[in-house]
Amino acid sequence: MMRHTMCYSWCGPGPAAARNDSPRLSPPAGPERAEHKSSSHWSRLLSRDGSRGGDWLAGVAGFPGGRRPGAAMASVHESLYFNPMMTNGVVHANVFGIKDWVTPYKMALLVLLSELGRAGSQLDQLERRRLNRLLLPLLQGPDMPLSRLRKAIEECCPNLAGSVHIRLKLIAEGELKDMEQFFDDLSDSFSGTEPEVHKTSVIGLFLRHMILAYNKLSFSQVYKLYTALQQYFLNDEKKCGIDENDMELTSTEELDGKMEKEELDVPLREEEISCSGPLSQKQAEYFLSQQASLLKNDETKALTPGSLQKELNNLLKFNPDFAEAHYLSYLNSLRVHDVFSSTHSLLHYFDRLILTGAESKSNGDEGYGRSLRYAALNLAALHCRFGHYQQAELALQEAIRIAQESNDHVCLQHCLSWLHISEQKIFDSCVLLEHSVNKSLHFGLPYLASLGIQSLVQQRAFAGKAANKLMDALKDSDLLHWKHSLSELIDISIAQKTAIWRLYGRSTMALQQAQTLLSMNSLEAVNVGVQQNNTEAFAVVLCHLAELHAEQGYFAAASEILKHLKERFPPNSQHAQLWMLFDQKIQFERAMNDGRYHIADSLVAGITALNSIEGMYRKAIVLKAQNQMLEAHKLLQKLLIHCQEIKNTEIVISVLLSVAELYWRSSCHTIALPVLLQALAFSREYSLQYLASETVLNLAFSQLILGIPEQVLNILHMAIEPGLAHGAVLDKGCAMFLVAKCQVASTASYTQQKKAEALEYVGSSQTVMALMLASRMYENPQQ
Repeated sequence: MMRHTMCYSWCGPGPAAARNDSPRLSPPAGPERAEHKSSSHWSRLLSRDGSRGGDWLAGVAGFPGGRRPGAAMASVHESLYFNPMMTNGVVHANVFGIKDWVTPYKMALLVLLSELGRAGSQLDQLERRRLNRLLLPLLQGPDMPLSRLRKAIEECCPNLAGSVHIRLKLIAEGELKDMEQFFDDLSDSFSGTEPEVHKTSVIGLFLRHMILAYNKLSFSQVYKLYTALQQYFLNDEKKCGIDENDMELTSTEELDGKMEKEELDVPLREEEISCSGPLSQKQAEYFLSQQASLLKNDETKALTPGSLQKELNNLLKFNPDFAEAHYLSYLNSLRVHDVFSSTHSLLHYFDRLILTGAESKSNGDEGYGRSLRYAALNLAALHCRFGHYQQAELALQEAIRIAQESNDHVCLQHCLSWLHISEQKIFDSCVLLEHSVNKSLHFGLPYLASLGIQSLVQQRAFAGKAANKLMDALKDSDLLHWKHSLSELIDISIAQKTAIWRLYGRSTMALQQAQTLLSMNSLEAVNVGVQQNNTEAFAVVLCHLAELHAEQGYFAAASEILKHLKERFPPNSQHAQLWMLFDQKIQFERAMNDGRYHIADSLVAGITALNSIEGMYRKAIVLKAQNQMLEAHKLLQKLLIHCQEIKNTEIVISVLLSVAELYWRSSCHTIALPVLLQALAFSREYSLQYLASETVLNLAFSQLILGIPEQVLNILHMAIEPGLAHGAVLDKGCAMFLVAKCQVASTASYTQQKKAEALEYVGSSQTVMALMLASRMYENPQQ
């Protein structure tokens, strides 16, 4: 049962298998920066393990500095209004080298900057700080309606918002020469010995780009810009008029409720995107970088899969060769497990990467071959993710062949890692994995080596190796993590420890590891307001924490944890299946404890949809509880054969215990003993301490039925301690109740006085404790 709760983030690197701290948008196609600092968010998003958000730009309010844009991408789609590179609706090469153009929204921003310069010392320090923080997303983000822009400015400085509106109204309702004069006055911001704006600051670069783009326009394009500005302002006036009429007809209470609902139902990003026209190159870069960062750090704040795909299709409509948009489309398709679309987008990404010549320019003659081999590698990773292991092996063979021809050892190591992933479903590939770890350390690939170590530890845990050896191996990988600041692997390592302790039946140690991870602060740099650590590791730990609380009878606390999981990982997110499975399992156990077998039976279908083995096992439990012994036995035997083939030892032991219980109910106590002994041998061989303790308790019950209570007490004193320390509260109650029954049975040969004393002691200790523990598992303690 714990097999499917391990943190399966060992799925290798992303495209290029590279790690890079740079916040650039384009996912690299080669591993030059591999393993030196940290991987690019593009490659880590493929492995579901993380990316870094963009850095906060310095020099927002006119001071020198700020981040320069990333490497030039392929020509992006152009404006439909007045783009000088468009003729008859066809986008041509950007012969002027302009990466941006003037739009009505950007003119509103220019007016804001102009009024901000005029205000000068009239603004207090707090207002200026708020405006500085607001300017960066306004400059980088997509175009938005004027009403939304005014509202954002009013929240920072109401007086300045009024000035911007008046100035923009004068330009829109004036003549064309007024707009010409406005752009002529913008150049004065750079004049003088102490100019208002430095030329190399973020605002300075924006002003210079807008002035240059405006000067490149022909007269007809200037006129189109002017009419677009008038329409932009007119739309805002119409909307304000409608809002005023609504305010006259609506009471104050209704208006407050309506505005609150609008703020909740219409997020800023959704309205911005839906109302924007074609994006410029910088806006496209910012949009892709922002969405890629949100997909990793806080998927709840990213656009929904449908909305994001709609915007990406809009980008690709104007520029089908936009490689980065194809890659984000690939990541978006992975969110909804769309095999066809994700494969289509991934192939298009590498096709466009080769066609645009980006790789050849940066890597010489090797660029073309690099793209081909990493395209094959990423295609293999995609097939592995969806369980298409034969197709993955074919793609890996192609990637290995090209990498060997190019003598690319880094690519070969990534191929070896993915080869382990595909072949571990067929046979034990620990030797292959150990070779991969050694080679990764040799070539200086700590990220890949650490993933290999954690995958090796996971396999050793399922093979029943001692816990101390596994923890020593994880300690060595933790040294690599802290040495190279691999934050996401630190989280994965702690989640693995949590799952391993749960596998071995040490719930106290698992709880400690879970609390450790939840108390840690991420090393990742994310923007303010973005929830950190929305990764698979945290989903796994929170799921284990919910199950631990449920096992102790704290169902209210478990429900709160699951509620938090649902908010943090919505149903359409890639890790939602984890909490869905745990939620169904907890509800099932609660219904079974309360004797509501019809409700438990209805939950089996949901569990089966998420995990067929768990669903089949729980179906057999329901049949057993409903006294359908023959059907339950057939289903358990079928499940036992299947789990022995796939080497799922946990379920094998659980099935054997259920089969033994069927024999008890059929009064075949002697037949149950060999089954229990087989389960005990498995649990001790694979170091599953809690299952071993549960098996011993079942053996003790069988011996009690056979009439040898004295021997049962000796066995219980040795086996009850692990159950009381790490077991579920219902198991603790059952164990204490079994001890009480054995003590009562052992007094049969006592004298009447000694029997009375023994029964009084038993009634005042074990039985009361057993009933108190067991009652915690029920909604109604009187049951």
